[in-house]
Amino acid sequence: MKINELKSICENLIDTFNIAGKKSIDLFANGLKIEIKEDKSPVSNGDLKVNELITKKIKELTPNIPIVSEETVDLNVKNTAKIFWLIDPIDGTKEYIAGKDEYTLNAALVINAVPVLGLVGVPKKNRLFYTYAPGESYLIEGGKTKKINCTKQQPKGKVVALSSVIKPSDVILNKLKEFNVNSIVKMASSYKFCVIASGEYDIYAAKERANEWDYAAGHAVAANAGAIIKTLDEKPFLYGKEDYKNPSLLIKRAENLND
Repeated sequence: MKINELKSICENLIDTFNIAGKKSIDLFANGLKIEIKEDKSPVSNGDLKVNELITKKIKELTPNIPIVSEETVDLNVKNTAKIFWLIDPIDGTKEYIAGKDEYTLNAALVINAVPVLGLVGVPKKNRLFYTYAPGESYLIEGGKTKKINCTKQQPKGKVVALSSVIKPSDVILNKLKEFNVNSIVKMASSYKFCVIASGEYDIYAAKERANEWDYAAGHAVAANAGAIIKTLDEKPFLYGKEDYKNPSLLIKRAENLND
C-alpha cells in the first residue's frame, strides 16, 4: 500500500474518531451500562458504541482488510492475516468507567507484522494523535495540527519514565536504572506511547502484558515519530501473533534520553 493511500485512509478516520470520542463522553455522562466479560474485565456500552462507529468507517474505507477488535475477536481463531486492522475502541476501560481522563480510542493497520498507520484519540484531553508513515506522526490539539518527532520536552538531565502501575517490579526498575531514570510517573492506556512520541516523557518499560490491540496504534504513532520500540531483551516488537499476546516492551524516545 502506497503512502498516499495510507494518508487518505488515516485522514478519513479523523472525523470518526472525534465523533466517537464525543460519544464516549456523552454516554459516560448519561450513566454507563457495564457488563463483565469472560476474562473478568469490564466492558461498557461506551466501548461497544465506539467500536461500532470506528469499525463501520474502517469497513467503508478498506472493505477487503480484516478487522480484529478487542470487543469482537474470537480468540479460538488463530490470526493468519498479513494485513489487518487492530482496534481497541477504549483502552483503559476501568479509567473510563471511573471518569478519569487517560482512556484512549485506538485503531492501527498492521502490514507484515508492523503497525504502519495508527490513530489514538484521547477525548477528555481533547487530543488526537495519528500517523501513516515514518516521519509522519501528528498531534491535533485545540484545533491545531502539529508534527511530532520525540523532541525532548523535559529539562536536560531529567529522564522521566512512565509506568502502568504505582510500584514497578524490580525487573523494570533495574531496566530503568540503565537509562538514568530519575522520575517515574503512573499513566494508563496507550496514551503512554503518544506522550513519548510528543517528547513529553522519555521511556516506558513493561513485562509481558496486554494484547496487540492495546499497543498497536500507539506503537505506530511513536515509532513513526522516531521512538525506538523493542522487547526488553532487544528483539523486534512485532504483531500478527496467532494468540495476539504482547511480549515485553521497551520504548525509548531516543537512544540518548538526554538529547
